[in-house]
Amino acid sequence: MTVLKGVIEIEMLCLNSWENFEDNKRFLRTRMEEENPVGRKLLEKDKTHLDRIQVQMATAHEFLLMIRLKDKKEPDIFPYLSRIEKSLKEQSFSVKRAGKEDIKRILAVYYEQNVTTEKFEDFDGERWIIPEI
Repeated sequence: MTVLKGVIEIEMLCLNSWENFEDNKRFLRTRMEEENPVGRKLLEKDKTHLDRIQVQMATAHEFLLMIRLKDKKEPDIFPYLSRIEKSLKEQSFSVKRAGKEDIKRILAVYYEQNVTTEKFEDFDGERWIIPEI
């Protein structure tokens, strides 16, 4: 755990977590379009079960290591992050840099406690914009 002590910029953040079941639900919806009524009923029960699991998973927790990059110059940022990432891996941590969607999800959970939304907008109300043709 010396890596946590040795890097002053590291902060820990604990958030409520959730699992994404959207691909499984989408698969079940396409299967429900089949004509077999008995199969459709079973698939509907599976979908309900997935919904329940997703709600239960909303009470799980996710721990994040955040790194503040104050006073770091642009060319120094990625080598610095790579060194920290390597050090974390050597300490048996699973390391993944957050992408744009990850950051939107983290902010939604942190500020709104929103653990159920599948896709986040880039701008508030973006889904209501009708594109001009």
